[in-house]
Amino acid sequence: MARIESIETGHFRIAPETEIADSTHGDIRAFELNTVRIRDADGAQGFGYTFTVGRNGAAIAATLRVEIAELLRGREADDIARRWHECWWALHYGGRGGAAVLALSAADIALWDLKARRAALPLWNLLGGFDPAVPCYAGGIDLQLDVGALIAQTERNLARGFRAIKMKVGRDRLSEDVERVRAMRGHLGADFPLMVDANMKWGIDEAIRAARALQPFEPLWLEEPIVPDDPAGHARVLREGGLPIAAGENLRSVWEFRQLIAAGGVSFPEPDVTNCGGVTAFMKIAHLAEAFNLPVTSHGAHEVTVHLLAACPNRSWLEAHGFGLERFVAEPLRIVDGKAIAPDRPGHGIELDWDALARCRA
Repeated sequence: MARIESIETGHFRIAPETEIADSTHGDIRAFELNTVRIRDADGAQGFGYTFTVGRNGAAIAATLRVEIAELLRGREADDIARRWHECWWALHYGGRGGAAVLALSAADIALWDLKARRAALPLWNLLGGFDPAVPCYAGGIDLQLDVGALIAQTERNLARGFRAIKMKVGRDRLSEDVERVRAMRGHLGADFPLMVDANMKWGIDEAIRAARALQPFEPLWLEEPIVPDDPAGHARVLREGGLPIAAGENLRSVWEFRQLIAAGGVSFPEPDVTNCGGVTAFMKIAHLAEAFNLPVTSHGAHEVTVHLLAACPNRSWLEAHGFGLERFVAEPLRIVDGKAIAPDRPGHGIELDWDALARCRA
């Protein structure tokens, strides 16, 4: 065991390579990336990160640089559960969610990376191991695309090895959503895994109507049909809309997932390791889903999350997110015939080009 010697943080603003949009954030002109590097007294280092869709990264940066650095410096790095508990309750009154839990998520990822590197094990193996080949889908942020561009994007993803696709819905007219999904289903064929994502666009009755309209195209799930704060509403959409529901990317704790799952409001719980509390919380949520006999999926941060789902017997699909770090990562996620392969390098294995990333410093 070694004590935490230093915490180095970063805040970057990264423009997407292509135009992207969804139903609630509109055109997304930049993602913010918040990073943290934690070194122990032996010189070993772990790296963690979180991201936003363009706002509040400065608050996350301040929480990491000031609050979490003070809470972690000089403490035992291997005692991750204790470090998480101390940070959660120290930040609880002034945070409980938002920037505080995103910052905690980044720090927790770094601590798990550090621990796995010190053990000379890939993170998925340190977490218990199950299967390093994880079913994976391409998650497009593509609400703005017309049908032709949507099909062209899909063909590029198929060529990259993906064997499942997610598309955005939530246009102003439901008829436009229906036609885009109809075109995708016609292009992909009857049995191809196709998911649709509304990004919290609708009220309950609107969501039920949309689910019923999309039912004939048999999407594997309808994601985030309504606001995340309404477990009973999710249960009603699932029950009356007739489609499986994926939800959870905007939930910020294991307790919020417990409420949604216990209400019967979700078919595929969907934590995001960068905003639910990190690896520590993600694995608790996955085990909670398993106790309810539910398959767990994921949102974002596929470079890390592939390890977590590789350690979960109840894993379903890994999302390869539209915002990835491929431009800055030495070895991007490898997709082989529809499966993402968790790397066997120590830790989570993400090595960033910090010089290139420095040009995006916020």
